[in-house]
Amino acid sequence: MSTHEEFKVTGDDIVRTVKRLIKEGNVRRISIKNKDGRSLVEIPLTVGVVGAALAPVLAAVGAIAALVTDCTIAVERDT
Repeated sequence: MSTHEEFKVTGDDIVRTVKRLIKEGNVRRISIKNKDGRSLVEIPLTVGVVGAALAPVLAAVGAIAALVTDCTIAVERDT
């Protein structure tokens, strides 16, 4: 079973929020949506994804942060 939640963030906070969510460990999927609700990127996370495997994901999130001012981070968590 999983739960869903959403966070409204600014471009400056996207990378910081995604890093925090990844460290929590119970996140299955992260979606970043623009202010119109259109999905910009979906990041499926599997147990054990750490370190260097996250570098390309965080680089992509950083590129998105440079392009958007406001967005929503949708999170799917294991319960």
